[in-house]
Amino acid sequence: MIRVYNTLSKQKEPFEPVQPPKVGIYLCGPTVYKPSHIGHMVGPVIFDCIKRYLAYNGYDVTLVVNVTDVDDKLIAESNKRGMPMAELAREMTADYMENIAALGVDTIDHFPYCTDHMRHIIELVERLIERGFAYESDGDVYFDVTKDDDYGKLSHRQVEALAGEGGEMVGRKRNPADFALWKSAKPDEPSWESPWGPGRPGWHIECSAMSHAILGETLDIHGGGLDLVFPHHENEIAQSEAASGTSFAKYWMHNGLMQASSELGKVGGRQTRAKQGDLTSQEAGKISKSKGASAFKEMLAAFSGETIRFFLLSTHYRRPIDFSEERIREVETGLEAFYRFFERFQRVTGQSFYDVSAATRRDQGELDPGDDPLLQQVAEQRVRFLEAMDDDFNTAGGIAALFDLVRLLNKYVDQQGLEDPKKRDQSHLDSLRRGSATLRELGMTLGLFREAPAAESAGGDMELVGKLMDLLIEVRTNARKNKDFATADQIRDQLAEMGVTLEDRPSGTEWSID
Repeated sequence: MIRVYNTLSKQKEPFEPVQPPKVGIYLCGPTVYKPSHIGHMVGPVIFDCIKRYLAYNGYDVTLVVNVTDVDDKLIAESNKRGMPMAELAREMTADYMENIAALGVDTIDHFPYCTDHMRHIIELVERLIERGFAYESDGDVYFDVTKDDDYGKLSHRQVEALAGEGGEMVGRKRNPADFALWKSAKPDEPSWESPWGPGRPGWHIECSAMSHAILGETLDIHGGGLDLVFPHHENEIAQSEAASGTSFAKYWMHNGLMQASSELGKVGGRQTRAKQGDLTSQEAGKISKSKGASAFKEMLAAFSGETIRFFLLSTHYRRPIDFSEERIREVETGLEAFYRFFERFQRVTGQSFYDVSAATRRDQGELDPGDDPLLQQVAEQRVRFLEAMDDDFNTAGGIAALFDLVRLLNKYVDQQGLEDPKKRDQSHLDSLRRGSATLRELGMTLGLFREAPAAESAGGDMELVGKLMDLLIEVRTNARKNKDFATADQIRDQLAEMGVTLEDRPSGTEWSID
């Protein structure tokens, strides 16, 4: 059974959807005022993976990620750049979409835009006023937190300790902690007509309106970064449940924040690594636009999308992610172990690993290993992977099982001598294929190993490199046949200095770029 950590109850709970097998997930998306950075990629990758795993387990999942295309930050940036807010939002949204696509995030069903849901937002605000939870003040509309007895149940904060929004709004509110549902228009700002005059929505109300419109009044899962617990998600709960009279979300899932390694503090010092669920210490090192985080496009120029995805999933989603280029390089090296096996699989079987037919549902992938020692061990690693993922989507534990599985398959190739065409036995090849199908099955539940890396399938320069390498290998092979070992060793050693490794196998010499 899948168990999920619920921020609301602060414990793991059995996953039981409201109306199984349907599952509705809402993830708070970007405010599109500047190019995306690595921190914006965490949520989409995690919840794309969660949707994949739930679908693998037979659930019918709808994933919604909103786009905030009207906000104070957007208005300020559009004024700074001298361009209409809508144009800026379109430009930054396109950047965000390209980036998540590069990471293999393609399971999101709806990308609602705030500006497309003004009718739903206004209707929701009207309902809150009618039910006595909200009030109008000089063109603004505020939620009265004193009317909600459960206010603070997600963040466990007391109303008396909350200051709420400051500035000119303070004089218009009944209580300091009341928050804006609708803001009256200022000169030269974008605005929409409403019963309270021209204005625009507050930050929190848009998510409630859009999620209600697409997924209904009760969600199965509401997700977002740990920094959104308060005030954003706390206010979403208050206004949604006040309007509907029913529970807003059954499970609240919050991912840890992306942090620069240099800001995490020294291990062993007074301030050490930020802990799971520790918002204060995670906020201190959080990567954000306001801290000058570089555009994600720069990272994609240095690393493949699959490498970055692998990096993000190598940490349990509730833990802070230690970000540095060195750390991604380490993960990239680990990922190469899989790519080298895929090349080996093709040499041995004559089939691309990416063409291996793999189960897409949990029950379809069950193995009956019989007395086959390899498949018995493969089945054990599959169980280990599934147990990790069942335990609050522990992708880090799942990836650890994948590493052990690929080591197991490599060891089998060595033990059975499958690199040598003369020693290949069909039954051994069949076992290798079945074990590899399980590796691909489990990898794809994480959104990994779906297609060959670009370098493997690219034309142009890579094709020329391949031809040149074939020529060098042929020259070296002829030198060895003629007992000119000095020339053969020189070719091998100089290629090694350039980062190219040659491996002499029974089937011939293979090369790889380190």
